Amino acid sequence: MHKPLRIAAVAATCAVAGAALYGTGVATAGQSTANSTHEPYNIGVLVKDIDTYYGTTADSNGVYQASPDSQYAKDLARLDAAAKRHIDQAARKAHHRHEKAAVVFDIDDTLLLSLDYEKKTNYTYNSASWAAYVAQADRPAVFGSPDLVKYAASKGVEVFYNSGLKESQRASAVENLKKVGVDVNLDSAHMFLKDAANPPAYLSDCATATAWNCTTVQYKAGTRKHIESLGYDIVANFGDQYSDLEGGYADKTYKLPNPTYFVS
Repeated sequence: MHKPLRIAAVAATCAVAGAALYGTGVATAGQSTANSTHEPYNIGVLVKDIDTYYGTTADSNGVYQASPDSQYAKDLARLDAAAKRHIDQAARKAHHRHEKAAVVFDIDDTLLLSLDYEKKTNYTYNSASWAAYVAQADRPAVFGSPDLVKYAASKGVEVFYNSGLKESQRASAVENLKKVGVDVNLDSAHMFLKDAANPPAYLSDCATATAWNCTTVQYKAGTRKHIESLGYDIVANFGDQYSDLEGGYADKTYKLPNPTYFVS
């Protein structure tokens, strides 16, 4: 399922293009924007700032793309470089201690960029249009993400995916990830998707076959706890939302930039 709570005016998350606020455990005012008592950031100006940040342009097919020369791309490159250094150190430590290291990646706007959808829906979410968009399996990669996934695997670190996409969207997700070069551990034992009809036992505190009541944090953290129960130490957890990262069960978290929506 696509991230349900969308707040267009999450200005401080990335409204000022080039603000290097993204990284491990860095909080931004975007977390409190929804409760602000001040006049919100002007949405028209915010959209322009978002376009500037991504370097947004429409290609010959009318698909909105981010620029590899954008501040967005530069911020991702810095984050990826830091993450690779950490993964390398963690992998060597795990090897020395005979432990099993793992990394966990969100998918939407962590590995696959949804900028075209956001632009064409004016940053609003609709379940039917989102499902159709995901089914196309044609999203571009978030800059650097295929290389980061393959880098972790090359160091002997087990790669897992922890996504809010629905179980029914698994085939589309796998197809799209393969298209962009993320072809590592795309089996059901490593890719965890939201299965409301048949929730796993480890989410029994908040989900049953008749009622899914898990918050994003409960679902994501509960899945990471399950991964660690399999004998892995999650050395790094990657996501574009703070709710992808909160709840523990990861040695280090990496918040990727995303100014287009906010998930509590």
